[in-house]
Formats: sequence, C-alpha cells, structure tokens
Amino acid sequence: MALDLNSIIIAATLFIIYGIFLFYDLFRKGEKWGYLAYIAAVIPSNFLWAAGVDVLVVYVVLFSLWDLTLLRDLLFVFRKTKDYDDLILFLFLAIMTQIVLTAILPANQANPAMQQNTEAWGFFYFPDIYDADFEIKTWVNESTLLAFRLTATFMILFVIFPMLIDLRDSEEHISLIALIIIDLIFILPFLWLAYIWLGGLGLPITFLFSVMLLIALLLLTREK
Repeated sequence: MALDLNSIIIAATLFIIYGIFLFYDLFRKGEKWGYLAYIAAVIPSNFLWAAGVDVLVVYVVLFSLWDLTLLRDLLFVFRKTKDYDDLILFLFLAIMTQIVLTAILPANQANPAMQQNTEAWGFFYFPDIYDADFEIKTWVNESTLLAFRLTATFMILFVIFPMLIDLRDSEEHISLIALIIIDLIFILPFLWLAYIWLGGLGLPITFLFSVMLLIALLLLTREK
C-alpha cells in the first residue's frame, strides 16, 4: 500500500527521531540515552504497519533498525566498555514493547486492516507465514521473506557474539551449570529462528543450535 504525503512526512520524522538516539553519542558523549534507539525503532516500524504497509516488510524494517543499533553498540560501545548488560536490557525492553503493541494495535477497531496476513497467538498478532503443512503462504513475497529471515538471524548473532567475547575475556571460573543456564536462555531465540527458516523442522534444528552453542561456551571457558 502506497503512503500518502502526510504519512511519508510523519514516517520520515519518526525515523529521524530514531536516528537521534542512534547517533546520540555525537551530541552528548558519556550518556546512555543512546540505548533508547532500540525502543525508538519500534515507533516508526509500527507507524508503517498502521499506515497499511505489509506486515512482513514492517518486521524487516524493525529488525534492520535493531541490527543497525546492535552493530553500533558492538563496534563503538561494547568494544570499549565491555558493557553487555545495558545492550541486552534495552533490546529486551524493545522486544517486550513490540510484543505488547502486537496485542494493542491490531485489536483497534479503527484499523482492522492491521490484522491482515497475521495470525493471533493468544492476544498477539504475528506474521502468518506458514499454512498447516508448513508451506509458505501465497501472500508472502519470497524476497521479503528472505530479508525477514536474514535480519532476524543477524539480530540473534549480534546478541550472541558479545556474550561469547565477554565469557572468553572473563577471568572468573564459570561452572558447567552456569553455561547450561546460558545455553537454555537461547533455546527460545533458536526455536524462533528455526521456525522462520524451516517451519515444522524447528525442534531438531533448535536442539542442534543449542548443542553447538554449548560446545562453543565450553571451548571459550575451558581454561577458567
């Protein structure tokens, strides 16, 4: 659906607001307001959804903004400060904000079109990609789906990478139980990635990813 001029101006303004937080360190160094870029990314993305943009395109935009913010933090924040906790905290808050909005915005009777091409998981509406046989539905654009899968994958990788570096550089002994708990935390993201890539083959691939991550954790901490 094509946006009218007013919608384009509003969307551009919301992206500029996101950009302010993305490059906040250029305005005020040493402050943590730049982490709000994760949450700010939710606003223009959902405006596009409300304006009638395809829901899968909306998530490609949202994940791309999160990837860009994660890449910024990996290159210019984590490398200098090793500050991993704030990165994860604000990304988690942004994800929770998006999940809440998927329950509120499509349920708004003023804009029922937001439910198009979505599936209700309880109160929450997410892109309806697969049919009952895990075949890709006809409304899905193959190129958009590939972009959706790639941006989602990079997002998980950008979260795991600094954690691995943090564990590698840690001087403290890390027990096997702690490593298993860390591995279990990533089961849900792995399950989600397996679902969006392979549909019904989610559980075996998730198990494989989890074992591979545990091996990586053991190798990185073998001398501690």
